[in-house]
Amino acid sequence: MFYKLTKEQQQLMISHIQTFFTQEREEEISEFAAERVLDFVKESLAPHFYNAGVLDAKKVIEDQYTSLEDEILTLERPIK
Repeated sequence: MFYKLTKEQQQLMISHIQTFFTQEREEEISEFAAERVLDFVKESLAPHFYNAGVLDAKKVIEDQYTSLEDEILTLERPIK
């Protein structure tokens, strides 16, 4: 993955994971275990979300290009 998390972002995510396990599973997990969960998400799941974001961006760009192309075509003048 290209984006590197800051230490603060990583610590916040680890804290969120620990909170999730406590609230949803009534299970206390260590910071190390939460970091392993985060590593799993980054390595195994995040690429799927990243690729979905790339496809979303591609669709937006294609729509904008089509709109721009339509605008340019309105500038054409009829030939007699």
